[in-house]
Amino acid sequence: MLIARTLTQLQVDIETPERAEELGRMGYIQWLGWLPGQSSYEAEAVKAYLVAMDFIETDPAVAVFCDLIRQSLRRPLVPLDLRLPKPRRRGGARQRRMAL
Repeated sequence: MLIARTLTQLQVDIETPERAEELGRMGYIQWLGWLPGQSSYEAEAVKAYLVAMDFIETDPAVAVFCDLIRQSLRRPLVPLDLRLPKPRRRGGARQRRMAL
């Protein structure tokens, strides 16, 4: 299931609300890229939201992901904010080891 992998990647310890925004947007882009070409976006978005909604309160990046799905289903359609994070150093291997 595509949404399960995306949710697993979004359920991490997040230092700042800005980082949650970045991860939520990247998760949405990843999920969107994995959708089969012949599938109905609306049906897939509703399924993804229903699976992810249980984690909105506990995982900030999942909340951002769900908000993007809700925005994408609203009428009239408006462009979503899907900008990628600005490149910056985040601590590299040492920081990843410290997180474990």
